[in-house]
This record gives sequence, structure tokens and C-alpha cells, in this order.
Amino acid sequence: MNSTESIRISDNAALVVIDVQNAWNDQDYFPPRNNPAAEDNMARLIDTWQAAGRPVVFVRHDSPEPDSPLRPGQQGNDLQDFVQERRGKGSGPELFVTKTVNSAFLGTPDLGRWLDEAGIRQLVVIGIMTNWCVETTARMGGNLGYDVIVPVDATYTFDAVGPDGESLTADELFRATATNLHAGRFAKIAPTAALVQLG
Repeated sequence: MNSTESIRISDNAALVVIDVQNAWNDQDYFPPRNNPAAEDNMARLIDTWQAAGRPVVFVRHDSPEPDSPLRPGQQGNDLQDFVQERRGKGSGPELFVTKTVNSAFLGTPDLGRWLDEAGIRQLVVIGIMTNWCVETTARMGGNLGYDVIVPVDATYTFDAVGPDGESLTADELFRATATNLHAGRFAKIAPTAALVQLG
């Protein structure tokens, strides 16, 4: 994890909560995951942001694939209860975005436009999966000039098989995302506890 000495949280920093949907709990469909503390950390960050009146963006992936448990109309498409029950509970602005690709910036309504119209330049990105939609959104946010922070301990991912047939564990992919975002200067990496304290 990065040192948090240089991290400051803006009064209007947006928390972007990505794809925390029921489908990911289907152990028959998805391979093993990592970071069992992720959900608690996500909940702590949502609560912190809402208590401070900061903006929160909830993102849902609507898969166009006919066999995906994330496709609309399926229970797996729904947000997990601990996220759904927090929607609308904050005193700050809230946005709900749906998307069919990896980046929340390519969803509906237009996330970038909403952020820019509100004068928001800092994002904290959490959710599922670490190395897919979280990393893609963070990279795109960094490229677009936003100050992006990713508490990777408020994310998780799954084991995956590469083009050579070799598997990488969820923990390996998790660490790779943190390394990619940090080394490429797409985002700052910080633990949930530090952001809750700063919040």
C-alpha cells in the first residue's frame, strides 16, 4: 500500500461503487475469489461518504451476454443487499450508472459529464472486480485527469487462466492491479482504514 501522507480527500470527492451485484456470489459460475474483508470495507466507505454528505455513484453491470448471471432480469443482476439498502441514504448527491463494458465512464448516464458539471475532480473507486471494471475505470479516470484513489482492500477478484493456459490466483491479480495503477500513476493506492479516518 502507498503511504497516505500525500493523500487528501476533497469535500466533494466522489465514491464510485462498481458492480457489487449478486451474481458474484455464485460459486458454481465463478472461480475462487480473494479478500473476504472486501464487503465490510465497501460498506464502511459508503457509510463514511454518506455521513459526510459527499457524492456517491452506484454502478451496475448489465451484461449483454445471454448466458451471463449479470444480465438484466436475473437476480444476479441486482445489487447486493448491503449496497442496495444504502442507496438514497446519504445527504449528498447520488448517481446510478448502468454499463455493458468495463469502464463506468462508458455507461448511462454519462459519468464524466455528471462529475464535471458538479466540479468533482477526485474519485475513490471500489467494488468488483479488482482487475477488470475497477482497474479499467481507475485507469480511464486517471487518463481523463481525475485524481483517482483506489483502496484495493475494498475490492476483490477471482482466479483466472491466461492465454498460455497458466492460472493466476485472485491474490496475484489483486497485487498486479495495485502495482499497475501505482506504477502507471493512474491512481493512488490506500487502505480503507486510512480513507475512513481522512473522511
